[in-house]
Amino acid sequence: MRRVLVVTAVAAERDAVCAVAGSCAAVTLPGGQELRRAAGLPVALDALAAGVGPAAAAAGTATALTAAALAGQPYDLVVSAGIGGGFPPGAPLGSVVVAEAIVAADLGAETPDGFLPVTELGFGTVVHRPDPVLVRTVAAAAGAVAGTVVTVSTVTGSAARAAELAERHPGVLAEAMEGFGVAEAAAAHGVPVLEIRAVSNAVGPRDRAAWRIGDALAALTGAFRTLPGALTAPTGPAPEPPPRSTSLTRGTPTSLRRTP
Repeated sequence: MRRVLVVTAVAAERDAVCAVAGSCAAVTLPGGQELRRAAGLPVALDALAAGVGPAAAAAGTATALTAAALAGQPYDLVVSAGIGGGFPPGAPLGSVVVAEAIVAADLGAETPDGFLPVTELGFGTVVHRPDPVLVRTVAAAAGAVAGTVVTVSTVTGSAARAAELAERHPGVLAEAMEGFGVAEAAAAHGVPVLEIRAVSNAVGPRDRAAWRIGDALAALTGAFRTLPGALTAPTGPAPEPPPRSTSLTRGTPTSLRRTP
Protein backbone atom coordinates (compact mmCIF):
# COMPACT_ATOMS: atom_id res chain seq x y z
CA MET A 1 0.00 0.00 0.00
CA ARG A 2 1.29 3.45 -0.95
CA ARG A 3 2.29 5.55 2.08
CA VAL A 4 1.53 9.27 1.99
CA LEU A 5 2.56 11.96 4.48
CA VAL A 6 0.38 15.10 4.46
CA VAL A 7 1.87 18.15 6.17
CA THR A 8 -0.30 21.10 7.16
CA ALA A 9 0.40 24.20 9.21
CA VAL A 10 -2.39 24.03 11.79
CA ALA A 11 -4.70 21.46 13.35
CA ALA A 12 -7.83 22.70 11.50
CA GLU A 13 -6.17 21.91 8.16
CA ARG A 14 -4.95 18.53 9.42
CA ASP A 15 -8.46 17.70 10.64
CA ALA A 16 -9.92 18.68 7.24
CA VAL A 17 -7.60 16.11 5.67
CA CYS A 18 -8.45 13.48 8.29
CA ALA A 19 -12.16 14.00 7.63
CA VAL A 20 -11.82 11.80 4.54
CA ALA A 21 -11.14 8.76 6.73
CA GLY A 22 -13.32 6.71 9.02
CA SER A 23 -10.98 7.43 11.91
CA CYS A 24 -7.52 8.87 12.57
CA ALA A 25 -5.38 7.44 15.37
CA ALA A 26 -2.79 9.60 17.13
CA VAL A 27 0.91 8.70 16.85
CA THR A 28 3.56 10.67 18.75
CA LEU A 29 6.72 11.53 16.81
CA PRO A 30 10.18 12.08 18.32
CA GLY A 31 10.12 15.56 19.82
CA GLY A 32 6.46 15.28 20.80
CA GLN A 33 4.57 16.29 17.65
CA GLU A 34 1.39 14.32 17.08
CA LEU A 35 0.73 12.66 13.74
CA ARG A 36 -2.74 11.42 12.80
CA ARG A 37 -2.95 8.06 10.99
CA ALA A 38 -6.03 7.61 8.80
CA ALA A 39 -7.82 4.28 8.52
CA GLY A 40 -10.01 2.74 5.85
CA LEU A 41 -8.40 4.29 2.77
CA PRO A 42 -6.76 2.61 -0.24
CA VAL A 43 -3.55 4.46 0.65
CA ALA A 44 -1.85 4.72 4.05
CA LEU A 45 -2.31 8.40 4.86
CA ASP A 46 -0.67 10.19 7.79
CA ALA A 47 -1.40 13.86 8.55
CA LEU A 48 0.85 16.17 10.56
CA ALA A 49 0.22 19.76 11.68
CA ALA A 50 3.87 20.88 11.69
CA GLY A 51 3.44 24.60 12.40
CA VAL A 52 3.30 27.85 10.46
CA GLY A 53 6.02 28.92 8.04
CA PRO A 54 8.67 27.18 5.93
CA ALA A 55 11.09 26.48 8.80
CA ALA A 56 8.51 24.70 10.98
CA ALA A 57 7.19 22.86 7.94
CA ALA A 58 10.65 21.63 6.95
CA ALA A 59 11.52 20.55 10.49
CA GLY A 60 8.26 18.67 11.02
CA THR A 61 8.43 17.01 7.62
CA ALA A 62 12.03 15.91 8.16
CA THR A 63 11.16 14.46 11.57
CA ALA A 64 8.25 12.44 10.19
CA LEU A 65 10.25 11.20 7.19
CA THR A 66 13.19 10.17 9.36
CA ALA A 67 10.98 8.36 11.88
CA ALA A 68 9.22 6.46 9.10
CA ALA A 69 12.51 5.49 7.43
CA LEU A 70 14.01 4.26 10.71
CA ALA A 71 10.87 2.20 11.33
CA GLY A 72 11.30 0.54 7.92
CA GLN A 73 8.10 2.15 6.60
CA PRO A 74 9.28 5.04 4.39
CA TYR A 75 6.79 7.32 2.70
CA ASP A 76 6.21 7.22 -1.05
CA LEU A 77 4.87 10.78 -1.31
CA VAL A 78 4.77 13.97 0.76
CA VAL A 79 1.92 16.46 0.30
CA SER A 80 2.02 20.03 1.60
CA ALA A 81 -1.62 20.93 2.13
CA GLY A 82 -3.86 23.58 3.60
CA ILE A 83 -5.65 26.79 2.82
CA GLY A 84 -4.03 29.81 1.20
CA GLY A 85 -4.50 33.00 -0.73
CA GLY A 86 -5.54 32.93 -4.36
CA PHE A 87 -4.52 35.30 -7.14
CA PRO A 88 -7.64 36.39 -9.04
CA PRO A 89 -9.00 35.59 -11.49
CA GLY A 90 -7.21 32.25 -11.82
CA ALA A 91 -7.88 31.00 -8.28
CA PRO A 92 -11.17 32.32 -6.87
CA LEU A 93 -12.40 31.72 -3.32
CA GLY A 94 -13.19 28.07 -2.68
CA SER A 95 -11.14 26.77 -5.59
CA VAL A 96 -8.34 24.22 -5.25
CA VAL A 97 -4.83 24.63 -6.65
CA VAL A 98 -2.28 21.87 -7.24
CA ALA A 99 1.25 23.22 -7.57
CA GLU A 100 3.14 22.68 -10.80
CA ALA A 101 5.95 24.71 -9.23
CA ILE A 102 6.60 25.27 -5.52
CA VAL A 103 8.49 28.56 -5.32
CA ALA A 104 10.27 30.34 -2.46
CA ALA A 105 9.09 33.86 -3.27
CA ASP A 106 11.28 35.77 -0.82
CA LEU A 107 14.45 33.67 -0.60
CA GLY A 108 17.13 35.95 -1.99
CA ALA A 109 18.36 39.52 -1.71
CA GLU A 110 17.04 43.02 -2.30
CA THR A 111 19.28 45.01 -4.65
CA PRO A 112 19.12 48.48 -6.25
CA ASP A 113 17.80 46.71 -9.35
CA GLY A 114 15.12 44.79 -7.46
CA PHE A 115 14.80 41.35 -5.88
CA LEU A 116 17.28 38.60 -6.80
CA PRO A 117 16.53 34.94 -5.94
CA VAL A 118 19.36 32.94 -4.41
CA THR A 119 19.87 31.14 -7.71
CA GLU A 120 20.99 34.39 -9.32
CA LEU A 121 23.36 34.92 -6.40
CA GLY A 122 25.02 31.64 -7.34
CA PHE A 123 23.72 29.16 -4.77
CA GLY A 124 20.67 27.30 -3.56
CA THR A 125 17.36 26.73 -5.27
CA VAL A 126 14.02 28.52 -5.22
CA VAL A 127 11.84 26.08 -7.20
CA HIS A 128 10.71 22.50 -6.76
CA ARG A 129 8.72 21.00 -9.62
CA PRO A 130 6.50 18.02 -8.74
CA ASP A 131 6.05 15.23 -11.28
CA PRO A 132 3.86 16.79 -14.01
CA VAL A 133 1.89 13.60 -14.71
CA LEU A 134 1.05 13.27 -11.02
CA VAL A 135 0.08 16.95 -10.87
CA ARG A 136 -2.26 16.60 -13.84
CA THR A 137 -3.82 13.40 -12.49
CA VAL A 138 -4.46 14.82 -9.02
CA ALA A 139 -5.72 18.16 -10.35
CA ALA A 140 -8.11 16.51 -12.80
CA ALA A 141 -9.49 14.19 -10.10
CA ALA A 142 -10.05 17.09 -7.69
CA GLY A 143 -11.42 19.53 -10.27
CA ALA A 144 -8.48 21.76 -9.41
CA VAL A 145 -6.33 24.15 -11.41
CA ALA A 146 -2.59 23.58 -11.71
CA GLY A 147 0.01 26.33 -11.56
CA THR A 148 2.63 28.06 -9.46
CA VAL A 149 2.20 28.30 -5.69
CA VAL A 150 4.58 30.70 -3.94
CA THR A 151 5.82 30.23 -0.39
CA VAL A 152 6.13 33.43 1.64
CA SER A 153 7.25 34.12 5.19
CA THR A 154 4.97 37.17 5.41
CA VAL A 155 1.40 36.94 4.14
CA THR A 156 0.68 39.51 1.45
CA GLY A 157 -1.38 42.42 2.79
CA SER A 158 -1.34 45.05 0.07
CA ALA A 159 -2.21 45.45 -3.59
CA ALA A 160 1.33 46.61 -4.30
CA ARG A 161 2.89 43.44 -2.88
CA ALA A 162 0.36 41.24 -4.71
CA ALA A 163 1.20 43.00 -7.99
CA GLU A 164 4.94 42.57 -7.34
CA LEU A 165 4.56 38.83 -6.78
CA ALA A 166 2.37 38.45 -9.87
CA GLU A 167 4.93 40.32 -11.96
CA ARG A 168 7.87 38.25 -10.74
CA HIS A 169 5.97 34.96 -11.08
CA PRO A 170 3.74 35.19 -14.16
CA GLY A 171 0.75 32.87 -13.89
CA VAL A 172 1.05 32.42 -10.11
CA LEU A 173 -2.19 31.07 -8.67
CA ALA A 174 -1.75 30.91 -4.89
CA GLU A 175 0.44 31.84 -1.96
CA ALA A 176 0.97 29.98 1.30
CA MET A 177 3.67 29.71 3.95
CA GLU A 178 4.84 26.09 4.06
CA GLY A 179 5.14 24.42 0.65
CA PHE A 180 8.78 25.20 -0.06
CA GLY A 181 9.86 24.01 3.40
CA VAL A 182 8.01 20.73 2.93
CA ALA A 183 9.52 20.33 -0.55
CA GLU A 184 13.05 20.96 0.73
CA ALA A 185 12.70 18.22 3.37
CA ALA A 186 11.14 15.83 0.87
CA ALA A 187 13.95 16.46 -1.61
CA ALA A 188 16.57 15.81 1.07
CA HIS A 189 14.97 12.40 1.68
CA GLY A 190 14.47 11.64 -2.02
CA VAL A 191 10.67 11.52 -1.69
CA PRO A 192 8.33 13.03 -4.33
CA VAL A 193 6.27 16.04 -3.28
CA LEU A 194 2.95 17.71 -4.09
CA GLU A 195 1.30 20.88 -2.82
CA ILE A 196 -2.49 21.23 -2.65
CA ARG A 197 -4.10 24.51 -1.57
CA ALA A 198 -7.74 25.48 -1.10
CA VAL A 199 -8.29 29.21 -1.53
CA SER A 200 -9.71 31.05 1.49
CA ASN A 201 -8.97 34.65 0.48
CA ALA A 202 -7.76 36.81 -2.36
CA VAL A 203 -4.09 37.80 -2.29
CA GLY A 204 -3.96 41.56 -1.72
CA PRO A 205 -5.21 44.04 0.87
CA ARG A 206 -5.84 42.24 4.14
CA ASP A 207 -9.61 41.97 4.69
CA ARG A 208 -10.45 39.29 7.25
CA ALA A 209 -14.18 39.87 6.79
CA ALA A 210 -13.89 38.64 3.20
CA TRP A 211 -12.06 35.42 4.07
CA ARG A 212 -13.95 32.15 3.63
CA ILE A 213 -11.95 29.78 5.82
CA GLY A 214 -14.79 27.32 6.39
CA ASP A 215 -15.48 27.02 2.67
CA ALA A 216 -11.78 26.54 1.97
CA LEU A 217 -11.46 23.80 4.58
CA ALA A 218 -14.47 22.04 3.08
CA ALA A 219 -12.88 22.31 -0.37
CA LEU A 220 -9.66 20.86 1.06
CA THR A 221 -11.58 17.85 2.40
CA GLY A 222 -13.22 17.43 -0.98
CA ALA A 223 -9.88 17.45 -2.76
CA PHE A 224 -8.48 14.81 -0.41
CA ARG A 225 -11.49 12.58 -0.96
CA THR A 226 -10.29 12.25 -4.55
CA LEU A 227 -6.59 11.84 -3.77
CA PRO A 228 -6.49 8.11 -2.90
CA GLY A 229 -8.27 7.25 -6.13
CA ALA A 230 -5.94 9.45 -8.15
CA LEU A 231 -2.89 7.82 -6.56
CA THR A 232 -4.12 4.27 -7.10
CA ALA A 233 -5.57 4.71 -10.59
CA PRO A 234 -3.96 2.66 -13.39
CA THR A 235 -1.03 4.45 -14.92
CA GLY A 236 -1.41 5.99 -18.33
CA PRO A 237 -1.79 9.38 -19.98
CA ALA A 238 -3.14 11.77 -17.38
CA PRO A 239 -6.16 13.91 -18.20
CA GLU A 240 -5.61 17.63 -18.51
CA PRO A 241 -6.79 19.83 -15.61
CA PRO A 242 -8.93 22.92 -16.27
CA PRO A 243 -7.14 25.54 -18.44
CA ARG A 244 -4.92 28.10 -16.75
CA SER A 245 -2.40 30.77 -17.56
CA THR A 246 1.13 29.67 -18.44
CA SER A 247 3.17 29.52 -15.22
CA LEU A 248 6.78 30.55 -15.38
CA THR A 249 9.15 31.77 -12.70
CA ARG A 250 11.32 34.60 -13.89
CA GLY A 251 14.94 34.75 -12.85
CA THR A 252 15.43 31.07 -12.08
CA PRO A 253 17.85 29.34 -14.48
CA THR A 254 16.46 26.07 -15.78
CA SER A 255 19.68 24.28 -14.87
CA LEU A 256 19.10 25.14 -11.21
CA ARG A 257 15.49 23.98 -11.03
CA ARG A 258 15.18 20.76 -9.15
CA THR A 259 12.60 18.02 -9.25
CA PRO A 260 12.34 16.02 -6.04
